[in-house]
Amino acid sequence: MSGRTRTRACPERTCVGCRERAVKSELLRTVVVEGHCTPDPRGTLPGRGAYVHPAPVCVDQAVRRKAFPRALRVPGPLDVKALRHYVEQAEGCSKVAESSM
Repeated sequence: MSGRTRTRACPERTCVGCRERAVKSELLRTVVVEGHCTPDPRGTLPGRGAYVHPAPVCVDQAVRRKAFPRALRVPGPLDVKALRHYVEQAEGCSKVAESSM
């Protein structure tokens, strides 16, 4: 054996809300579509992306710090209604799954 390991390094990204590094699969990618901050759970939409934990706390921190326009390099504020709605629905689904266990 050569001593090499066959495990691949998992890509990490930084949450724009809490500024913590996490594995890319644990974060939600967001992109700008026509002035709206849009969730991109599959990571396939074109354009520059910003990553955030799919939790209302991190989304609120990012909005308060004005991190989305800065990370996505767009001037002015962004509409984050679609992103908040997606995060709230995802959190609601995870709570239902936990309670059924």
